[in-house]
This record gives sequence, C-alpha cells and structure tokens, in this order.
Amino acid sequence: MVQQIYQKTLLKSVSFEGVGLHSGKNSKITILPGNSNQGIVFKRVDLKQNNLIEAKYNQVTSAKLCTTLENDSGVKVSTVEHLLAALYIAEIDNAIIEIDNEEVPIMDGSAKDFLKILGTVEAKILPEKRKYLKILDKIELIDGERNISIEPSETSLEVDFQLNYKNEIIGNQKNVINFQEDKLDDVYNARTFCLYEDIEKIKKAGLAKGGSLDNAVVVKQDKILNEDGLRNNKEFVNHKILDLAGDCLLSGYRILGKIKCYQGGHKLTNMFLHKLFDSKESFTIFELENLIISKKVKSHASMKLAVNA
Repeated sequence: MVQQIYQKTLLKSVSFEGVGLHSGKNSKITILPGNSNQGIVFKRVDLKQNNLIEAKYNQVTSAKLCTTLENDSGVKVSTVEHLLAALYIAEIDNAIIEIDNEEVPIMDGSAKDFLKILGTVEAKILPEKRKYLKILDKIELIDGERNISIEPSETSLEVDFQLNYKNEIIGNQKNVINFQEDKLDDVYNARTFCLYEDIEKIKKAGLAKGGSLDNAVVVKQDKILNEDGLRNNKEFVNHKILDLAGDCLLSGYRILGKIKCYQGGHKLTNMFLHKLFDSKESFTIFELENLIISKKVKSHASMKLAVNA
C-alpha cells in the first residue's frame, strides 16, 4: 500500500441496507461523495432538522458494546465502527453517509460486506492534500487491567493487540498488523463475537435485538456455535484490531504510529483519543510532499496521481 498525497472520496453514491445488531431495526444507507476536508459525516435522513453528525472522537457519547455518535441536538447514530474501518481500509477520507435510522447495519458482523460494496464504485482523487497525524512522543493510557499506548512510526499505522479471556477457545490471542504493509483480509473478515453466557445479560440491557449466528461468532464453553466455525485462527483479536481502526478514524486523520493495546475496546480507544489530543506536543499534523512507499510494495517512485477537480 502507498500512503497517498491527495484526499479521496467516492466517484458516485452507493446504497445498501440491513438490520442493526442492537436495535434489531432495518436501516438503509447511502454513501455519497464528499468534498475536500469535509471528513466523514452521517446524515439522519429520517429527521428534517439538526440531522448531521460528524464522525469525530469528541462526538462519542457511548462506547458500550459499540461506538455511538451524537450531535449537540441529541441526534445519534450507533455501531459506526465497522463501516468506519472499511472506509479507513478503502482510504476514503470524505463522504456523507445518509442513514434512515439510528443504527448502522451489522451486515455479517465484519467489514467484509462494506468493503465489497465500496469496491463497486471507483474512488475519486480530490485536489486537496490528505492530512496525517504523526506521533512524535510515546503516549500511554492505563485503565485498570487495560492499557493502550502509541509510539512514533515514520510511515504507517501498526497495531499490536492482545486479548486475554478465561474462555479456552478465545484464550490469550495476540496479533500485530501493519495497515500499510500487511494483507488485511483476516482483519476485515473478522466478525464481532460474544460468549453464550453473556447473551441474556446483553439482551436484558436492551441490546443485541438483531444479533444472530449470521452476524456474530458465539462461543459456548469449548465450542463455536456457528456452523462454519472461525474464518481464521485469530479472528477474535483480529476483530478487535478492526474495531480499533474504525474508532481511530474518529481522530479525523490517518494516524502514523505504533499502537500497543491490551484488553482494549471502544471505550478505551475513545479515552485514548481524548488523551492524545490533549497532548498537543506529542503529535503533528502534516501533508505529504512525496508518496510513502511500503517496503513490501515494488517501487512506485515515478507514480503520478490524476487529480479530479
């Protein structure tokens, strides 16, 4: 993968629909092209006023089992993380996401379907340069047994994530993913998961009304209840890495840094982004003058970008 100089959006709009994991309600989404420096903006088309919600870390009002954004008028959109991760992987910087309900469809519980849908339309390169957030000094956040830190990286976002569950199927899983250099199939194919014994508690909290074996991996003691089993042997930790990528896009930038996370989740990532932006001397915002080429990608030094006005 090449770190691009210019911002991207979609050449034309694309639509899809599906059921919300927690609300159980069907919703339709249309992703429209965005303008330079607009970022990702959700638009609740079922409402006539105050219906725009920016995809920013400081708009997060709940991180319980999913990431929920809310504007100043109390208008919400939830379970945004998988779609945002797909936009991150597809390198889409600007888009308007129209949605006719409060929750983004869960699809199959991963980002696979979102990426497939995004792949049906071409990307449009915009005239403004992409802005990157580059880490200058280490930042760390410790929350009880959970912790997350970030250190400088010259060229990419790298995530080192570790899970530690008492359940013997999940167990202690660890993976390191470089979003510029590594193949990401196992990450974007990784589905959300839960323990069978937690389902009743989750539903009593009014959540997971749309959950099923079609959109989540369910683990019961030493068994995977899904008929086809796991998609890869690190699917649990890979899904956490997917979540983290989506939540990090709420920074408003593509981050260049090495993240190390233990037992993290939506809440920890959001707390961390708040700490990051409070540590203004620990990062810089910049634009690329030249392409950054992955070591695993053959030379593209002479590559030229066609800019669509």
